[in-house]
Amino acid sequence: MMLRKEALISVVVPVFNEELALPAFTARLLPVLRDGACNYEIIFVDDGSQDGTPRVLDHLASAHAEIKIVSFARNFGHQAALLAGLSAARGQCVISLDGDLQHPPELIPQLISHWRAGAKIVATRRIDAVQTGFAKRVTSRLYYRLFSWLSGLPIEQGVADFRLLDRVVVDTLLQLKERTLFLRGLLTWLGYPQAVVEYQAEPRVAGRSKYSPRKMLSLAINGITAFSITPLRIAMVMGFIFSLVSFIYLSYAIAVYFFTDGAVAGWTSIVGSVLFLGGIQLLCLGIIGEYVGKVYQEVKRRPFYVLKDSKGLENEAWNAADAGRAAVGRRAAAD
Repeated sequence: MMLRKEALISVVVPVFNEELALPAFTARLLPVLRDGACNYEIIFVDDGSQDGTPRVLDHLASAHAEIKIVSFARNFGHQAALLAGLSAARGQCVISLDGDLQHPPELIPQLISHWRAGAKIVATRRIDAVQTGFAKRVTSRLYYRLFSWLSGLPIEQGVADFRLLDRVVVDTLLQLKERTLFLRGLLTWLGYPQAVVEYQAEPRVAGRSKYSPRKMLSLAINGITAFSITPLRIAMVMGFIFSLVSFIYLSYAIAVYFFTDGAVAGWTSIVGSVLFLGGIQLLCLGIIGEYVGKVYQEVKRRPFYVLKDSKGLENEAWNAADAGRAAVGRRAAAD
């Protein structure tokens, strides 16, 4: 579907150590946007890359006026990079996708078509390929089911940060001030009309995934604790149940001691019970500690990210300091 010429499309691309993938990614993205017959901008957010990514981005920005760059002082994470790109974008809709070509740019016209039809959020759902590991498929499915059950927010398996957001959604999202970022949950929580487009993930054009198991686990825990206090209630119920069982067992032991000639024997069962209950207590303390840690992070009110530099962004469109989301170090003058 052709767009009106005045419609501005912002494309946000968070990158981290994608030196080898960026030329191929840009070569596929630019024709898609040009064929859409609309004004557009591409905002690359360099999440503290340590390879030649900054050099490649500078070259691309010099060759294409539509390309703009936001650079972090260090690696602050994928969610922070997405948020920085949304803060800098000035389009009537904002499309985010990764720069490793696992999110096919050719799907963008379909996302825009759904947006033009009235959807405020156009999400994408990844169809797992045959080469996707069994463990990853199973853990992903279980996590999203667990998240939906605990939070009451239905998130389908395979949803990605490859999506389109209407301007009103972006503005609403940027008003939220919480430090624990889980954009998939936040966008569902907002409640705007959504459409879903399925896609087949392509192999990475170069390099390897930057999401280690540790980072994936951290994102999963952040998602649950940011949207649900059910784990705390489960810990409370577990404490109540085991306290009740312990009281019943104690009453039985006292009754046997005073009213029979026997005694409750079994050091093994006692030691096992102590270790089991101790493990439950540590688990509950860990759950409580996770929530206390989130409160600690919120209270400190540190910025989501620290900017090192930017290129091609207009001052009035990029005012992250006033938004309270970024600490600004050295920032280049807008071109």
